[in-house]
Amino acid sequence: MSTSSDTNLLAPSTQLPLFGKRIIVTAPRNYAARLSEHIINQGGLPLLMPTIETCLLENYMKLDNALQQLDKFDWIAFTSRNGIDAFFQRMAVLGLSTSVLENSQLCAIGKDAERLIFFCDRVDLIPTEPSPEGIVAELSQIVNIQEKTVLVPVPEVVGVSEPDVIPKFVTGLQKLGMQVTRVPAYTTRSLPKNVYEVELNLIRQGKVDVIAFSSTTEVESFLKMVDFQSDNQHCIIACFGPYTAANAERLGLKVSVLAEDYSSFEGFATAITTFFKSSAKH
Repeated sequence: MSTSSDTNLLAPSTQLPLFGKRIIVTAPRNYAARLSEHIINQGGLPLLMPTIETCLLENYMKLDNALQQLDKFDWIAFTSRNGIDAFFQRMAVLGLSTSVLENSQLCAIGKDAERLIFFCDRVDLIPTEPSPEGIVAELSQIVNIQEKTVLVPVPEVVGVSEPDVIPKFVTGLQKLGMQVTRVPAYTTRSLPKNVYEVELNLIRQGKVDVIAFSSTTEVESFLKMVDFQSDNQHCIIACFGPYTAANAERLGLKVSVLAEDYSSFEGFATAITTFFKSSAKH
C-alpha cells in the first residue's frame, strides 16, 4: 500500500502544495535532515540553516558518575533524541551493558521512543502529550511515585540562555515528590551568523517564505543573527509545538503556523502545508 508521501513523489511538482516555497530549517543537522525530507515530499525547497549544533561535552564527570550508579534510579526520563544518543554512546565508552538498566523504568517523548527501543529494546512510558510536561502528567497518575528517584539527561546550553522547558520539567518532577538528578549529557551551542551569509541575504531580499523553528534555543540563536523587524518582511513563522511557539512570541515573533501533531516532523510539515492550502482558498 502506498503512503501519501509516496503519492506526492509521483505527482508533478507544480501540483504539490509547497511547490516553490523556500523554507528555512533552523534545527540541528540530525533533525534538519528528517524535517527536510517531509518538506520535499510536499514540494517545498528546504534551506538548511541550523542555528544551533549539538556536540560532545567538555567534561563528562557528572554523567559518568550517574551512569556508574544507574541501579540507584527508579526512572530515567529522556527529553530528546539527542539525549538518548548521548546517553547510550557514553555507556558504550564506559563499557556498560544495557543490562544495568533492568531496574529502571525508561520514558521518552513521541518518536524518540523508537530510538530508545533501538538501543535497549524497550520503553516503559510514552506520554500522550509529546512533551516534558506530558511526562510529568503521566507520572502523576502512578501510585507511590513520591520519593522515587529519576535521572534526567539534558543538554548543557552554551552561547544562548537556557529555555525554560527543562527547568520547568525538573520542577514538575520535584512537585510530584520525586528525587531528581539532572545531568548534562551533551552540549547545545549557537552557531555564528557568518556561516549563513547567503541564507540571511535571501531572507532580507524577501525570497524566503517560511522559517521553521523546532525549539526555543533555535529561535533565540536565530534572533542573534538578524535585526528581524527590518530584515524580515515576508517570512511566515512556523513552530513545532506550543512551547516553542509561546517562547517565540515572547521573544517578539508572530507565529502563523503551529503544528497540532508535534510528535513527529511529518506533523510539522503537514501544518505548514495546511497553512498554504488554506491561504490559497482565500
